[in-house]
Amino acid sequence: MVDTLGFRRKFGVIAPSTNTSVQPEFDAFRPHGVTNHFARIFIPDRRLESDADFSKLMDDIRAELMLAVDRVVTCRPDALIMGMSAETFWDGLEGSVVLQKRVEERAGLSIAMGSDACQAALKRYGAIRRIAVITPYMPIGDTQVRRFFGDCGFEVVALKGLRCPSPVEIAHVSEQALRDAIIDVNDPQVEAIVQVGTNLAMARVAALAEFWLDKPVIAINTATYWWALRQNGIMDKVHGWGSLLAEH
Repeated sequence: MVDTLGFRRKFGVIAPSTNTSVQPEFDAFRPHGVTNHFARIFIPDRRLESDADFSKLMDDIRAELMLAVDRVVTCRPDALIMGMSAETFWDGLEGSVVLQKRVEERAGLSIAMGSDACQAALKRYGAIRRIAVITPYMPIGDTQVRRFFGDCGFEVVALKGLRCPSPVEIAHVSEQALRDAIIDVNDPQVEAIVQVGTNLAMARVAALAEFWLDKPVIAINTATYWWALRQNGIMDKVHGWGSLLAEH
């Protein structure tokens, strides 16, 4: 017997309680027969005005992360998806590997993470080396993102951190502001643009931008869900969200 709706795959998704973008975007991407089941990492919606505030947010996430893992596995998912990104970039590539191992050992399941998904997506497009990055983070978070991509062999030639004032308000960044951020970081030497921070609703904007810029523009929610599908043998092409889901 298999799940009536999720008869191809049931994904357990772990996301912060303040995140209102990752769930609707993931649901928009899912092929028929694939379902998403969310567990929330409880975090308060504190103001983010400094690196110290952002570090406290990361401490809050770490304190609750494994409890969310424990909750979501009770629905018997086939695999997990990390619907948050900052922690997956922390401490560079080595930190990402350690986090993946910890979660997979706790859950007894594989997990698709945004950090791995972004590097896998960039490699799928060929010999990309020079990238630009957009984040919602404070500078301390931007430093971690730079470190991760550097560890993976990419050169971050431009980065725009939006310094969103609270976890909830990350989702308030308008499509116009995201468009402007893409314009700010774009340059002829930039071979691809990557957006991180799962509460930035950028999937639609990224798809439009890569059409006009004629280069990959990778939204982390799109990349993470694509990576989860492909890791689990779901090869469906999903149209309307950019070249990654539609062609790769």
